[in-house]
Amino acid sequence: MTPRDRVDRHVERWLPVLPDLDADIEGAVTRMGALTRHLRAVKERALADVDLPAHEFDTLHALAGRQGRAAPSEIAADLDMAPASVTARVDALARRQFVERIPSTVDRRRVDVALTDAGWAAWRGALDVLGAEEHRLLGALDPAERRLLSDLLRRVLLVAEQPAD
Repeated sequence: MTPRDRVDRHVERWLPVLPDLDADIEGAVTRMGALTRHLRAVKERALADVDLPAHEFDTLHALAGRQGRAAPSEIAADLDMAPASVTARVDALARRQFVERIPSTVDRRRVDVALTDAGWAAWRGALDVLGAEEHRLLGALDPAERRLLSDLLRRVLLVAEQPAD
C-alpha cells in the first residue's frame, strides 16, 4: 500500500465539499505546488548561505548556460527582461567581481559579459545545493519512473504552453 501524505488528507477534506472534484487532478496539482514551494525554499536558503540574491543567481545561471559569456541582449532574452534591467544586474555583479565586461569577438562595437572564477564558484555553490535536493527528491523513483514522470510532465506542459480557447 502506498503511504499517505498531506495531500491525501487535503483531498479527503474537499471531496465532501466538492463531490465532483477529480481526486487525481487535485492530488497532482496540489503535489506539484507543494514541491515547487519546497524547491523554492531550498533555493532561497542555498542562496542566502552563499550571500547571493536570487536575481544575481539567475543572471549568473543565464551566463553559465551560455558557457560563461554572452552579450547583454542575450542575457536579457534568456531572462525575459528589458536590456536596461540587465545592465543594472551586470553592474552589481561586476562590483562583486562575479563578471567582467570584455570586448566582443564578433563585433568590436559590442561588449560581452563573462563569468569570472568567483562568479563560476558562486553559481556552482548554489547550484550544487539545489541539485542535491532535486536528486534527493527524485531519488525516490527509479530511472524508468523518472523518465516517465518527465515525459508525462512534458505532455502537460505542452498543453499549458498553448493558448487556452
